Amino acid sequence: MKRLKLALLLLFSSFLLCFADSKPQWITSTDNKNETNTWICFQKQINLGVKPKKAVTRIAADSKYWLWINGKLVVLEGCVKRGPNPKDTYYDNVNIAPYLKSGKNLISVLVWYYGKKGFSYNISGKAALFFNCPQLALNSDASWKARIHPAFFTPGQPDPNYRLPESNLGFDATKDIAGWESKYNAAWSNVKVEGKEGDGPWNKLAYRVIPMWKDYGLKDYVGKTVRQGAEYDTLICRLPYNAQVMPYIKLEANPNQKITIYTDHVWIDGVYGLRAEYITKSGVQEYENKGWLNGENVYYIYPKGVKVLQTLYHETGYNTEFRGYFRCSDEFLNTLWKKAQRTLYVTMRDTYMDCPDRERGQWWGDEVNESGESFYAMSTSSHLLMKKGMYELIGWQRPTGEIFAPVPASNYDSELPGQMLSSVGYYGFWNYYLNTGDYKTLKDLYPGVKKYLNVWKLNDDGTVKFRKGGWPWGDWGDNIDKELIYNALYYIALKGQYNMAKTLGLKEDAETVSVSMTNLKEAFNKVFWTGKEYRHPNYKDDTDDRVNALAVVAGLADKDKYPAIFEVLKRCEHASPYMEKYVIEALFKMGYENYAIQRLEKRFATMVNDSVRTTLYEGWTVKGGTTNHAWTGGGLTLMSQKLCGVLPTKPGYNEFTVCPQPANVKQAETLVPTVKGDIKVAYVNDVNKFTLNVTSPKTADAIVCLPLNAKSITMNGKLIWKAGKFCGNKAAVQLVNNDASHISFKVCGGGHFAFAANL
Repeated sequence: MKRLKLALLLLFSSFLLCFADSKPQWITSTDNKNETNTWICFQKQINLGVKPKKAVTRIAADSKYWLWINGKLVVLEGCVKRGPNPKDTYYDNVNIAPYLKSGKNLISVLVWYYGKKGFSYNISGKAALFFNCPQLALNSDASWKARIHPAFFTPGQPDPNYRLPESNLGFDATKDIAGWESKYNAAWSNVKVEGKEGDGPWNKLAYRVIPMWKDYGLKDYVGKTVRQGAEYDTLICRLPYNAQVMPYIKLEANPNQKITIYTDHVWIDGVYGLRAEYITKSGVQEYENKGWLNGENVYYIYPKGVKVLQTLYHETGYNTEFRGYFRCSDEFLNTLWKKAQRTLYVTMRDTYMDCPDRERGQWWGDEVNESGESFYAMSTSSHLLMKKGMYELIGWQRPTGEIFAPVPASNYDSELPGQMLSSVGYYGFWNYYLNTGDYKTLKDLYPGVKKYLNVWKLNDDGTVKFRKGGWPWGDWGDNIDKELIYNALYYIALKGQYNMAKTLGLKEDAETVSVSMTNLKEAFNKVFWTGKEYRHPNYKDDTDDRVNALAVVAGLADKDKYPAIFEVLKRCEHASPYMEKYVIEALFKMGYENYAIQRLEKRFATMVNDSVRTTLYEGWTVKGGTTNHAWTGGGLTLMSQKLCGVLPTKPGYNEFTVCPQPANVKQAETLVPTVKGDIKVAYVNDVNKFTLNVTSPKTADAIVCLPLNAKSITMNGKLIWKAGKFCGNKAAVQLVNNDASHISFKVCGGGHFAFAANL
């Protein structure tokens, strides 16, 4: 009896041990020393009686991973950079069922551990893998095998600049473990268990929100030239556009010969970006660099005697479509819009980023412009990148209320007050809600917005007290009336908070903010308006076009000031390409659309007419920073939003305006991808007739504003306006407004409709 009890006890203990081991754990290899740029191979072999229909798996790593099942690549560069807040880690959801079979299955994972700090990544300090598939009871635990991959190394200097957490990548093919992903390596050591789910330094797991990367596959370059050298030759391969690519090469060589790979963006504004090195083995071989680079040209430098058989590029990127478009009779504007769209896409991946070469950081001044462009240029999957960024910004908020960017980060924590005001304001968080109708995100993040705006205080005269923050940045360039910029941006932030509070039913908050806005507007005009322009009393340099434009778009400047501000905007050109968006928008709002187009074409001439680069610059010339900076793409937003007139007026595009301001552009058309469906707008602006065609979702109402004082207007061939009077069928179309500058009609239920106005 005692023996039976002992046997049962041992059996029960074994059961508990197995149950404990079955829980997912953070694992690493026994030879891992958590060194910078470490690559670790993991494997697990399982036996399945029946092929599962579904097997959703949570996978996390510090920092990135590649997943193969039965030798087939399932995930190319999984995980987004840590983290959602200063402590936690993101995870992916991957359904691995389609790649499994009945019988033996091999799971192989390659983990890349950055191991150094950067502007776009929060280092945990430990290279590890987490794997959890509940349907199969398949978890990362002590039964997995692992080892350091011996072929990866870190090339010598020059190193990439301190903003980038990624290292230059080296791969020595003479040390490769050929085909390890496809065969079980039983001789490898069992893994070392570092901790269970929730343990530090990875802590809680947060869902990545954004989709897995879009894989465009291997493609041939559009052009190739060889530059001969004494000892080395250089193959220069032209990409069709500035893209996120993993360069590929197939060659024949002797062992231990070095191939260097980089792009024309490896040297950016005085600092280094990323490059790769490959050490050959003997014979025919191929190599694809796992770290993505970007640029217009890829360079392969190889010794004499190496025979290059093929070069290709593997493009990946954020999983969205180039859904929106804009076309018009002005080719300059067409090129500006297309270059802005391309610039936008190359600055989207783990986060919106300022640039894909020098920093890859989520600067929020940039993100406000980028997200605004995405709503017009990209399919709706792009919305999730803004959502992720919003949660991160508030997730990193300090207990004292300040927010800062870029985040996630491990070597930057300075608040840029102006950019932070932009982020949570009308053009930032509120614009996201207006375009998406995502109520939950608004509700989740509003307390953080309120907490940050409460950090700001007022002077005795009612204006905003200047806050230096960590870096009192106002804009790129000269003649920056910084104190006044902060006043205007604070008002725009309050405008966003007011709309949020009202939407969330926070009546007391909305009333408080409304009073604050009224008082600030009165103080702003009393203290800063000189009679000819807006200027802070402490500011002594040339008049700042930025602040005068911001006053207009914010609603701080009333119409009686427009003529004087127009003279300022004709005279002063100090705004960076980032802030120029607000200058052009102000000109449209004041009714000076002809000059808006004129100024746009003057200021952007150099970068639009650049036949070498497919993207827009950070500054006004190639020497002014990077040449792929999406903060410059505000013109894209304004072509669709102002020239063609598409703008949401109720959250989630339940209602929107079509209020074109054609200026001197004779013909234009745009497609705007929205959460309700596509909206198409096209106009023809002849001398005696203005024709407008609109196709909109049937679940959205359209407010159509015709930018003229028309003698008569027809809709779908039926007369609805003549000699200053409405004569239409109210069941089909309703008169909304009539003044000297425009006539507005409401069309309920969408569909296709056409207006023709005789002038």
